[in-house]
Amino acid sequence: MEAVLSAVRELLPVLRERAQDTEDRRALDPEMVKSLAETGFFRLLQPSRFDGFEAHPLTFLTGVRDIASACGSTGWVASVIGVHNWQLGLFPDRAQQDVWAQDPSTRLSSSYAPTGRITAVDGGYRVTGRWSFSSGCDHATWVLLGGIVPPGDDGTPADFKTFLLPLGDYRIEDVWNTVGLRGTGSNDIVVEDAFVPAYRSLSFNDTSRLRCPGQEQNPGPLYRIPYASIFSYAITTPLIGMATGAYRAHVDYTRERVRAAYAGVRAAEDPHSQVRVAEAASDVDAAWLALRANMTELMDLVTAGEKLPMPLRLRIRRDQVRGTELSIRAVDRLFENSGGRALAVGTPIQRFWRDAHAGRVHAINDPERALSMFGRGEFGLPLNDAMV
Repeated sequence: MEAVLSAVRELLPVLRERAQDTEDRRALDPEMVKSLAETGFFRLLQPSRFDGFEAHPLTFLTGVRDIASACGSTGWVASVIGVHNWQLGLFPDRAQQDVWAQDPSTRLSSSYAPTGRITAVDGGYRVTGRWSFSSGCDHATWVLLGGIVPPGDDGTPADFKTFLLPLGDYRIEDVWNTVGLRGTGSNDIVVEDAFVPAYRSLSFNDTSRLRCPGQEQNPGPLYRIPYASIFSYAITTPLIGMATGAYRAHVDYTRERVRAAYAGVRAAEDPHSQVRVAEAASDVDAAWLALRANMTELMDLVTAGEKLPMPLRLRIRRDQVRGTELSIRAVDRLFENSGGRALAVGTPIQRFWRDAHAGRVHAINDPERALSMFGRGEFGLPLNDAMV
């Protein structure tokens, strides 16, 4: 998999150079998406039977970090679209065949907040509604949408599911005009009374229990890890990458910066600047090292066929939200230390600052929910959250 990461890194100078253009167009350049696909990046978490690599999650997340360090919007889209190939591997085989049988390079976008209306019917579901924030949807031809199936008349309990729809069953509305992550093209998905067969749905209860239909065809360890572990880090890792990019841009800039307000003293010689850089570097390193340790332990256990202990799953969610917090803190400290010229449109530090704060507001990054779950586990209280 090092060949994929090497190919990704060769693209970084171009991504960095085109970051402002990506922001201005409010979407990724299709040619850049094509170049990224040609590296094999999107196939890292894809089942091997569909020309995927079934790579270690750490390989995928390393690629995400590197891409986001050059362009936050590209890193964000690459991460969320890339992780969808992992989730599709959990769906029934027929759903996987629908998407990949003719073209294994087919991509999916998503919007998981259950904002639509789901009605159970014979053979499946009727789906109607509007879903927001579908990052990279212009570069995908299928979508994963979250929805709640109401309780049945026969006493069947309500269920939170992900529904898989082809482009012909939905349309994209261009509404994305934001202060951060402007280049992600995270537009709305609109569905008007589409039929979704039952096999194109996946229960979050099944993903939480680690018992999904796709594991029959994809029995490898990659598809026996928790959804909450891999998906949550797919959201935090772009922020770690943005903080990494902000750090590199700040250090390069500060080496040459002269602080006119302080009698022409070089900023690099200011001890306060040196301390702020050290603190930011420590925060970024702490976020990444925790991620590496957690994903390594997780994969070691599933590869050995051992049961995943709940304390590990809770720790992963704890460290994931803490990784987001550390990344935001690092970016803030670097931005504060950059001086007024960093405010200029086109400078990387302000773009990373805006992108990181935009990524922070994703629901998976809310610290209180994840930290409360960890605390409940430590105190021996029951846990009723599927996102662990």
